[in-house]
Amino acid sequence: MKIGFIGLGIMGSRMASNLLKAHYELVVYNRSKSKAIDLIEKGASFTNSVEELAAQSDIVFTMLSTPDVVREIAELMLPQLKAASWWVDCSTVNPSFSREMNQLSKKHNIRFVDAPVAGSKGPAEAGELLFLAGGKEEELEDLAPFFNAMGKKTLYLNEVGNGANVKMLINLLLAQSMTAFSEAMNLGKGMGMDESLLLNILTATPVVAPFLSAIKPRLEQGIFDVNFPLKWIHKDIMLALDTASEVGVSMPSLDQTESLYKMALGKGLGDEDFSAIYKSV
Repeated sequence: MKIGFIGLGIMGSRMASNLLKAHYELVVYNRSKSKAIDLIEKGASFTNSVEELAAQSDIVFTMLSTPDVVREIAELMLPQLKAASWWVDCSTVNPSFSREMNQLSKKHNIRFVDAPVAGSKGPAEAGELLFLAGGKEEELEDLAPFFNAMGKKTLYLNEVGNGANVKMLINLLLAQSMTAFSEAMNLGKGMGMDESLLLNILTATPVVAPFLSAIKPRLEQGIFDVNFPLKWIHKDIMLALDTASEVGVSMPSLDQTESLYKMALGKGLGDEDFSAIYKSV
């Protein structure tokens, strides 16, 4: 069985590498071939087009930046896939878009599942991602070996769109936890308290999100090299706000969080890690 992987950014390149480590035959595509060099050296084949990759793949994984990019790839890929092939979209997109892609896939007799992941660069490299799969376990049993090669656990969420649902909730909590902590630190420093002392105290309390303890050394040193680009968490916030509008749910605090990340983008922080909001609020 040949696996296709499209999108070799921070996450996709590491996920694809773990498929190679599990001895799967892998063919990859990325707009910039330079991002595929390491995978090619490890044994992956590179194709010059999405269509070429689709024609020779039994399962295709996509890990792409935005719904617009996913749609562009889908329109090229789906007509070339063999009937009953799998398309597993690991991109972070809005749930209504995942359901739309499912309907589009059905028109081509392709089996679709949204399976975004929780975890950043480190877990992706270590094969310790959490997969959020929009389907029942018994329906997706063909995919379990591949999820296991790239992740430590898979949550099966019953139906298409639920993977995207849960990923959206995780990312909005991530974004808001980071801004709330950054504002608390800023206020503490404004009241004359030592930054290092505050970091040690606040990250030891149960009210602070656990991931903040893990990134405390980065905050202390002012290191914001990219695990999850700030521009993409802003994109995810916008997707969540769009979805909230679709379902008629008010999100006033998320509106304010979006404005903080937008301000950070205006300061040129988009390509830094999302935790760079720490120096922006």
